[in-house]
Amino acid sequence: MFIYPDVSFIAGVDEVGRGPLCGDVVTAAVILDPNNPIEGLADSKKLSEKKREYLFEVIKEKALAWNIARASVSEIDQLNILHATMLAMQRAVAGLSIKPNLVLVDGNRAPDFGIAAQAVVKGDSLVQEIGAASILAKVTRDREMAELDKIYPQYGLSKHKGYPTQAHLAAIIEHGVNDIYRKSFAPVKRLLTT
Repeated sequence: MFIYPDVSFIAGVDEVGRGPLCGDVVTAAVILDPNNPIEGLADSKKLSEKKREYLFEVIKEKALAWNIARASVSEIDQLNILHATMLAMQRAVAGLSIKPNLVLVDGNRAPDFGIAAQAVVKGDSLVQEIGAASILAKVTRDREMAELDKIYPQYGLSKHKGYPTQAHLAAIIEHGVNDIYRKSFAPVKRLLTT
């Protein structure tokens, strides 16, 4: 547990969806209420889908502030995935109803938020605020993949969430690349040029 003296509002920030071949990169920012703790917060990848869904609602109810943001497929292709992710993180923090005085970001780099910020490697496991943000981002993106799966069932998006599995790559070869795909990503770019 990280303790930061003289900091009244800490926002945790995390992203989901840097690696997939399709869909937006989704980020979340969360300021937790120290007087209203949430049991069971952890890195979203270490929780069952049922537990994530449950905590998603609890976080939205108990957090002092939360916001979910994104960068679109076209922004990812235009900027590259790293810069698009940083932009989405900035949007998540900018949209909070309370302005934090410290932002903790999962990973090894943090964008410029205009306020104090620090990257925390494995932050989604170490910092409750980042763990909460990872849950909001993952549940949101997984739900979006499930919705896209209804529109494009031939790609199997609800199973692999857009990641480059063998089944997904085979489906792209068979059915082609459409507007949900990140055309700057190597496996997709290769298919477009063959």
